[in-house]
Amino acid sequence: MTESTTRPLAVVTGASSGIGLELAKQFAEHGFDLVVSAEDAELEDARRELESYGVTTEAVRTDLATYDGVEELVRRVSEVNRPVNALVLNAGVGANGAFVETELEDHLRVLDLNVRSALHLARRILPGMVRQHAGRVLFTSSVAGLMPGPYQSVYAATKAFLTSFSEALRDELRGTGVTVTALLPGPTDTEFFERAGMQDTKIGAGEKDPASLVARQGYEATIEGREQVVAGARRNRVQAAVARVAPDSIMAAVHRRMSRPGSARR
Repeated sequence: MTESTTRPLAVVTGASSGIGLELAKQFAEHGFDLVVSAEDAELEDARRELESYGVTTEAVRTDLATYDGVEELVRRVSEVNRPVNALVLNAGVGANGAFVETELEDHLRVLDLNVRSALHLARRILPGMVRQHAGRVLFTSSVAGLMPGPYQSVYAATKAFLTSFSEALRDELRGTGVTVTALLPGPTDTEFFERAGMQDTKIGAGEKDPASLVARQGYEATIEGREQVVAGARRNRVQAAVARVAPDSIMAAVHRRMSRPGSARR
């Protein structure tokens, strides 16, 4: 991807599988060239699938939980030498278990990937979007960020950060031509629960939304420049509405019953 084309360009992180891959497909289906990023070998398979839509796709395999990994993606995007029309900050990870029993390194990786990489990439790429007076930014947050998250305490807190951060940026960028949208899915059928060690929890074993549905709703909200979308089934919107008015102590108890290790067997 060295020559400029008439197609717009989207940068999508966490794009090797799950919601990230489905978001990248949405942009590809709608005529965007892509720069996609993830750290795992599945990214090459994703690149081939995305190029089947007739768009040019640059795959950057890098660890966004590290400073150097983010800078590598920034460098590769700059080498494309084209305006970024859409920035999709989707990369994320979870670590399930009691805070004091989970390794510190696991907590810090959740923080580094979910929060630090999103902030880092936004700060590097947003100035160019503001200069061109056009662009769409999407943060993949979560309904989990609307409540305290026992046994997912750091993950839920990172998603709360992303929702708040996206809302603040949206206000700051008012009038620039750049919009910011937060995507808040509920439980979604991806590799997340396996990677977070949540197969034996009620939420991990329960009903989930298709990643394709979540991505379509997220794409539409982003292109329309909407502030936020609670994606997936109606139950997610009900849960989000309740979380916004119920005391945190009640919502923490609800979350605990769903995410406590072994809760799927109770």
